[in-house]
Amino acid sequence: MTEILMPKATAVWLVDNTSLTFEQIADFCGLHPLEVKGIADGEVARDIRGADPIANGQLAREELDAAQANSSYRMKAQKSRHAELLKPVKKAPRYTPVSRRQDRPDAIAWFLRNHPEVQDSQIARLLGTTKATIDQVRNRTHWNSANIKPVDPVTLGLATQLELDAVVRKAADKKAKDDARRGVTEPEGPTLRAAGDYEEPLSAEPAPEEPVFEDEGYTDD
Repeated sequence: MTEILMPKATAVWLVDNTSLTFEQIADFCGLHPLEVKGIADGEVARDIRGADPIANGQLAREELDAAQANSSYRMKAQKSRHAELLKPVKKAPRYTPVSRRQDRPDAIAWFLRNHPEVQDSQIARLLGTTKATIDQVRNRTHWNSANIKPVDPVTLGLATQLELDAVVRKAADKKAKDDARRGVTEPEGPTLRAAGDYEEPLSAEPAPEEPVFEDEGYTDD
């Protein structure tokens, strides 16, 4: 069945403008009959403006007429002419100018040294590189390994500061969740050692000896 765009708005219009049963509207819009009843009673979708499924190309007039004439008839939706316009646009791969491409290994090395929690797929997407190149930099098998130096990708002009911050923050949040799931926690301060682990510090100078008084034979008169 074709998925209906704006199902609640469509249900609002069908409730207000047709004699269809709640079951027919629910079946067409992909809703529960009780939800449609709530729309009719004014308890659900009160602030939603109705959307005409005939005007936006999701329902043929013949289908609506057949359904109103027969309460057991289930309407068949047709693909909306607006559906293609509402599809999310897939982002194109990041284009890196030729003059900047030689700087990507330096940016990769910066990530590997400063943010190992960032996944290779995130680095590849941000810098417009490949996982194979990242592995070569990591394993020092890149053809130019001797000249690769870690450099901030923002400084190199390969990413904006906002893009870099977003990638690092996302990776840090994922790592924190994974650590929490595994029960790994970071120490918040100096850890306590067992009593046997402590040793008396060695003094640089020996402690002074207690004076010894000898009995010289004095007696009370």
